[in-house]
Amino acid sequence: MDLQTRRWQAFKANKRAFYALVVFVVLFVLSLIAELWVNDRPLFIYKDHKAYFPIFKDYPETTFGGDFYTSTDYSDPYVRNHLLKNALVIHPLIPYSYDTIIMDLKSPAPTPPSSKHWLGTDDQARDVLARLVYGYRISILFGLVLSLGSVVLGVAIGAFQGYYGGLLDLLGQRFIEIWSGIPTLFLLIILSSIFTPNFWWLLLLVLAFSWMGLAQVVRTEFLRGRNMDYVKASYTLGVSDVRVIFYHILPNAMVATITYIPFIMAGSIGALVSLDFLGFGMPVGSASLGELLNQGKNNLYAPHLALVGFFAIALLLSILVFIGEGVRDAFSATNFK
Repeated sequence: MDLQTRRWQAFKANKRAFYALVVFVVLFVLSLIAELWVNDRPLFIYKDHKAYFPIFKDYPETTFGGDFYTSTDYSDPYVRNHLLKNALVIHPLIPYSYDTIIMDLKSPAPTPPSSKHWLGTDDQARDVLARLVYGYRISILFGLVLSLGSVVLGVAIGAFQGYYGGLLDLLGQRFIEIWSGIPTLFLLIILSSIFTPNFWWLLLLVLAFSWMGLAQVVRTEFLRGRNMDYVKASYTLGVSDVRVIFYHILPNAMVATITYIPFIMAGSIGALVSLDFLGFGMPVGSASLGELLNQGKNNLYAPHLALVGFFAIALLLSILVFIGEGVRDAFSATNFK
């Protein structure tokens, strides 16, 4: 049995971590295909012997016998009860998108959970479950992309610091000490109040600070690895520095890097939730877990908003922490066998 197989078996033996990974994959896949099951556009329409796929193509209202050339609003009662009255219409499981304004509520928004709205509606008359699904997608993608960027930056900077040492390492350490001393959240709030934030803009801002912890871990591994006998033998054989870094030392340093990734994801999602909660995150109207928490704070008479936001965030962060612990234990157990 090779090393990777033994590590996977060790990870699977940790039931909490393994099932956390399964839940994470399910949540991620369901959020990626949200348009197929959480959408205010029908999946399929069959009318007058013609088939339509509104989920993939935008049809004007005149297509179904209406008077306007604008996009069809499938939640409009006139469209539902007149234009599509005799048509075969297949709706998604949850017939609302994250920005759908529900006009037929029986009481003022926000409304509590019901058979029609499983997690209730928010103060803008939008379905909470629909916004939660799309909010999960934004949060998970933000964490994944940020983790990838942090790994690239952290590994590159830490590798060159640890391998070359000397003045380069000294200057790098002083820069990291100064950079890490900057109050990150306050800086993000200031910049977000000056510029209009969006997904990629926030990603770059958080990335500017998220690589430092990983760089320190990789630097330590390279400081230790460059004194190993096999590295010294590579020098004797005339192997280039680039080959020594990427083919001899880096594979050993990647063990510490991989175990660090789930915790980077958890921290990045927490940063995004904090910014959204304070109103300095994603643009207004975006599906956001932090915005859902903020609605709960502003609408204490509708406790379902705060409860849904809290348990959704707690579930996602707990899953990532459990996965991180399982990966760390799996690598630690196999390294001593």
